[in-house]
Amino acid sequence: MVSFQQEFLCQVEVDIVPLIEDHWEEIGQNKGPIKLNPDWDAYKNLEQSGLLKIFTARSQGELVGYFVVIVARHIHYKDHIFASQDLLYLCPEYRKGMTAIKLVKFAEKYLKEDGVSVMVMNTNIEKPFDLLLERLGFTYTERLYSKYVGGNS
Repeated sequence: MVSFQQEFLCQVEVDIVPLIEDHWEEIGQNKGPIKLNPDWDAYKNLEQSGLLKIFTARSQGELVGYFVVIVARHIHYKDHIFASQDLLYLCPEYRKGMTAIKLVKFAEKYLKEDGVSVMVMNTNIEKPFDLLLERLGFTYTERLYSKYVGGNS
C-alpha cells in the first residue's frame, strides 16, 4: 500500500537522490553538456522561506515518488499564490493505477489549505501525462520551448 505525506527536505534528501537520477535518465535534456547537479542549498533556502513544498509517495517506508512545487505570489497577480511544479516522478512500477492521481490530489488538498489559487503543471514531450492532468481538471494553457545555447554557469 502506498502512503502519501508532506515531508521536509531533511527527511527525503538521502532517499530522493536515486529517484532524481532515474528521473534525469528518463527525461533529461541536453545530457551531454548539462549534467545533473541539484543545488541543494537553493532548495533548502526555498524551503526555509516557505516557498518549497515536497509531497511524497512511499511504499512500506520506501520512497517511490515525489511531487515538488515552488509556491509564491505571482508577479502578475499579487493577490494569488501559484504552485509551480518543479518535479513530479513515480517509479515505473507505480505508474499504473491511481498512485499518481492520489499523489497530486493529496498535494492539491494541502496546497489549497496553504492559500494556493493555481497549480501549474508541465509535462515532458518524451513522457507526457496530459490525460492524467486533464482527468485531474487541469487545462492545457501554454507551450514551452527550450534551446541549449552553450552557456556555462
